[in-house]
Amino acid sequence: MYSVSEEIFSSMMEEELHRIPEPFKQKIDNLVFMAEDYPGENDLGRVGLKDKYSLLGIYSGVPYTYRNTYYMNTTPDRIILFQKNIERYCKNETELREKIREVLIHEIGHYFGMNEEEIRKAGY
Repeated sequence: MYSVSEEIFSSMMEEELHRIPEPFKQKIDNLVFMAEDYPGENDLGRVGLKDKYSLLGIYSGVPYTYRNTYYMNTTPDRIILFQKNIERYCKNETELREKIREVLIHEIGHYFGMNEEEIRKAGY
Protein backbone atom coordinates (compact mmCIF):
# COMPACT_ATOMS: atom_id res chain seq x y z
CA MET A 1 0.00 0.00 0.00
CA TYR A 2 1.27 3.45 -0.93
CA SER A 3 -0.06 6.27 1.24
CA VAL A 4 0.14 10.06 0.90
CA SER A 5 -1.27 13.03 2.78
CA GLU A 6 -4.72 14.41 1.95
CA GLU A 7 -3.08 17.45 0.38
CA ILE A 8 -0.86 15.41 -1.92
CA PHE A 9 -3.76 13.14 -2.91
CA SER A 10 -5.92 16.19 -3.74
CA SER A 11 -3.06 17.68 -5.73
CA MET A 12 -2.68 14.45 -7.70
CA MET A 13 -6.43 14.45 -8.38
CA GLU A 14 -6.22 18.01 -9.69
CA GLU A 15 -3.26 17.14 -11.92
CA GLU A 16 -5.06 14.13 -13.35
CA LEU A 17 -8.18 16.22 -13.99
CA HIS A 18 -6.08 18.58 -16.10
CA ARG A 19 -5.09 15.58 -18.25
CA ILE A 20 -8.70 14.80 -19.21
CA PRO A 21 -9.16 15.48 -22.96
CA GLU A 22 -10.37 19.01 -23.66
CA PRO A 23 -13.66 18.03 -25.39
CA PHE A 24 -14.76 16.32 -22.16
CA LYS A 25 -13.50 19.06 -19.86
CA GLN A 26 -15.48 21.65 -21.82
CA LYS A 27 -18.72 19.77 -21.08
CA ILE A 28 -18.14 19.38 -17.36
CA ASP A 29 -20.46 21.80 -15.62
CA ASN A 30 -21.70 22.17 -12.05
CA LEU A 31 -19.52 19.31 -10.85
CA VAL A 32 -17.16 19.26 -7.88
CA PHE A 33 -14.41 16.73 -7.24
CA MET A 34 -13.68 15.66 -3.69
CA ALA A 35 -11.64 13.13 -1.76
CA GLU A 36 -12.67 11.32 1.40
CA ASP A 37 -10.98 8.49 3.27
CA TYR A 38 -13.85 5.99 3.02
CA PRO A 39 -17.44 5.94 1.78
CA GLY A 40 -20.28 6.50 4.24
CA GLU A 41 -23.31 4.28 4.70
CA ASN A 42 -25.38 6.38 2.26
CA ASP A 43 -22.78 6.02 -0.49
CA LEU A 44 -22.53 2.27 0.05
CA GLY A 45 -26.31 1.91 0.06
CA ARG A 46 -26.65 3.77 -3.24
CA VAL A 47 -24.46 1.23 -4.99
CA GLY A 48 -25.61 -1.82 -3.04
CA LEU A 49 -22.38 -2.49 -1.16
CA LYS A 50 -21.76 -3.20 2.51
CA ASP A 51 -17.96 -3.28 2.56
CA LYS A 52 -16.55 0.24 2.91
CA TYR A 53 -13.20 -0.96 1.55
CA SER A 54 -14.46 -1.97 -1.89
CA LEU A 55 -15.73 1.36 -3.28
CA LEU A 56 -13.06 3.52 -4.95
CA GLY A 57 -15.23 6.40 -6.12
CA ILE A 58 -18.80 7.53 -6.63
CA TYR A 59 -20.71 10.00 -8.80
CA SER A 60 -23.72 11.70 -7.30
CA GLY A 61 -26.00 13.96 -9.33
CA VAL A 62 -27.93 14.36 -12.55
CA PRO A 63 -25.95 12.95 -15.48
CA TYR A 64 -25.07 15.42 -18.22
CA THR A 65 -27.13 13.51 -20.77
CA TYR A 66 -30.28 13.83 -18.62
CA ARG A 67 -30.06 17.55 -17.99
CA ASN A 68 -32.56 19.87 -19.63
CA THR A 69 -33.81 23.43 -19.26
CA TYR A 70 -35.12 22.61 -15.78
CA TYR A 71 -31.60 21.84 -14.59
CA MET A 72 -30.52 25.18 -13.19
CA ASN A 73 -29.84 26.70 -9.79
CA THR A 74 -29.05 23.29 -8.36
CA THR A 75 -26.32 22.25 -6.00
CA PRO A 76 -23.27 20.85 -7.78
CA ASP A 77 -23.02 17.21 -8.66
CA ARG A 78 -20.16 15.42 -6.92
CA ILE A 79 -17.47 12.95 -7.75
CA ILE A 80 -15.83 11.57 -4.63
CA LEU A 81 -12.67 9.48 -4.67
CA PHE A 82 -12.05 7.34 -1.60
CA GLN A 83 -8.39 7.87 -0.87
CA LYS A 84 -7.64 5.00 1.52
CA ASN A 85 -9.36 2.46 -0.73
CA ILE A 86 -7.47 3.67 -3.80
CA GLU A 87 -4.15 3.65 -1.95
CA ARG A 88 -4.66 -0.02 -1.02
CA TYR A 89 -4.17 -0.95 -4.69
CA CYS A 90 -0.94 0.99 -5.16
CA LYS A 91 2.72 0.29 -4.38
CA ASN A 92 4.22 3.60 -5.50
CA GLU A 93 3.41 7.10 -6.72
CA THR A 94 3.11 6.08 -10.37
CA GLU A 95 0.53 3.43 -9.57
CA LEU A 96 -1.37 5.86 -7.34
CA ARG A 97 -1.56 8.47 -10.11
CA GLU A 98 -2.73 5.84 -12.59
CA LYS A 99 -5.42 4.55 -10.21
CA ILE A 100 -6.62 8.09 -9.46
CA ARG A 101 -6.90 8.76 -13.20
CA GLU A 102 -8.71 5.46 -13.78
CA VAL A 103 -11.27 6.14 -11.04
CA LEU A 104 -11.77 9.75 -12.18
CA ILE A 105 -12.42 8.66 -15.75
CA HIS A 106 -14.77 5.93 -14.54
CA GLU A 107 -16.82 8.37 -12.47
CA ILE A 108 -16.77 11.01 -15.23
CA GLY A 109 -18.25 8.28 -17.43
CA HIS A 110 -21.18 8.13 -15.01
CA TYR A 111 -21.44 11.93 -15.18
CA PHE A 112 -21.86 11.57 -18.94
CA GLY A 113 -24.65 9.02 -18.43
CA MET A 114 -22.75 5.78 -18.97
CA ASN A 115 -23.68 2.73 -16.91
CA GLU A 116 -21.18 0.25 -15.42
CA GLU A 117 -21.29 -2.05 -18.44
CA GLU A 118 -20.68 0.79 -20.91
CA ILE A 119 -17.78 2.11 -18.84
CA ARG A 120 -16.19 -1.33 -18.62
CA LYS A 121 -16.59 -1.84 -22.38
CA ALA A 122 -14.79 1.48 -22.87
CA GLY A 123 -11.87 0.11 -20.84
CA TYR A 124 -12.52 1.61 -17.42
